Amino acid sequence: MTIRSDEFFNRSAKEAGEDASLAPWAMRSSHTQGRQYHEEADDLRTAWERDRDRIVHSTAFRRLMYKTQVFVNWEGDHYRTRLSHSLEVAQVARSLGSALFLNEPLCEALALAHDLGHPPFGHRGEQALNRLTQGHGGFRHNAQVLRVVDQLERRSPEYPGLNLTREVRESLLKHEKDEDWPTEFRPRPERPCLEAQVVDLADSTAYNVHDIEDGLHSGLFGESNIAEVALWQGATEAVRLRHPGFLEVSVDQSLRVKRVANELIKICINDLIKSSSQRLSEVKPLSPEEVRGRKETLIRHSDAIDKEVGELQHFLYERFYRHPHLQALTDHAAEVLDGLYRELVSRPGEMAPWYRTWADKVGVERAVCDYLAGMTDRFAEDEFERLTGHVPDWPQSLGRHGRSGGIGQA
Repeated sequence: MTIRSDEFFNRSAKEAGEDASLAPWAMRSSHTQGRQYHEEADDLRTAWERDRDRIVHSTAFRRLMYKTQVFVNWEGDHYRTRLSHSLEVAQVARSLGSALFLNEPLCEALALAHDLGHPPFGHRGEQALNRLTQGHGGFRHNAQVLRVVDQLERRSPEYPGLNLTREVRESLLKHEKDEDWPTEFRPRPERPCLEAQVVDLADSTAYNVHDIEDGLHSGLFGESNIAEVALWQGATEAVRLRHPGFLEVSVDQSLRVKRVANELIKICINDLIKSSSQRLSEVKPLSPEEVRGRKETLIRHSDAIDKEVGELQHFLYERFYRHPHLQALTDHAAEVLDGLYRELVSRPGEMAPWYRTWADKVGVERAVCDYLAGMTDRFAEDEFERLTGHVPDWPQSLGRHGRSGGIGQA
């Protein structure tokens, strides 16, 4: 058979493939509501493949490599960053989306973009910026991601931002409260599309598992501490069945942890697929619009695994996120961002040139917030030293650039 490229390798063929292979509840790229600024459709890529590519090639996406997930980037080369976390979320989201016959490029685009609004030092930085800007609108990373893709990224002289599709932009606001919901996207749907629901669960699944790995490798808690958590127990038993005797004799902690973590994420993904598939089969939504109008989310765990996930998250909160070492990082983030905000508000000329012009449009305080939110951890620390003339106080538990006191690395 002779394959004609004009029949198979183009956007129209891909859109026809979506109609033929996706479930009725899946989003279709041919039904997109389009972009804020008109652009001709791409010859080869669907609308959401195009969005995904713009996200991957954006400056904000590259900066995620040096933004904190839990540990500051310089604490160890093997800990997750915002970038590696986003890639793991995309992998889980594509696995779920494929199994449920959803639109994979849309899942992938949302997963890769979902953390573009995070400031340096992760949630600690978000808390600091929100406190600093209370009189100027506050700071929420879900709202900030829309500012990034709509206004702060620059890829064309014809429009600001990345000019993504309406569906991607709206889906990035998944956790915004009703009072903060943009007028542009009203009326607000009861629930997001299934692809956005998938990414929400992929996000929590990915960080639950990799925070276990990073927590164990850091030594902030041990295998004996997590041994009583039901999900860890189930994953451990699965490893014993698959590799008899391995856990009892191996002294390679990295391999031990990896094997159990792999089984744990498998349990979670398989349960999400099975439970969501059963729910969709019972509800039988006929369109994405019907999904968005329902009161309940359709992508979620079974009751049994949901309870176990809750137990795991409680463990991580009590034994990991509240650990004194991570609390010290909270203080460090506050000092750096407080100092930078104070200096730049009083001296906006110290910002990068584009942000000086941006301040004329949105006000100095909001421009400084946008500038700080876009910084990587190390750039924020370096700018703090440059602008204040002194090194931030380093808690005894922290080490940086050869300073003593850092935690170990597997």
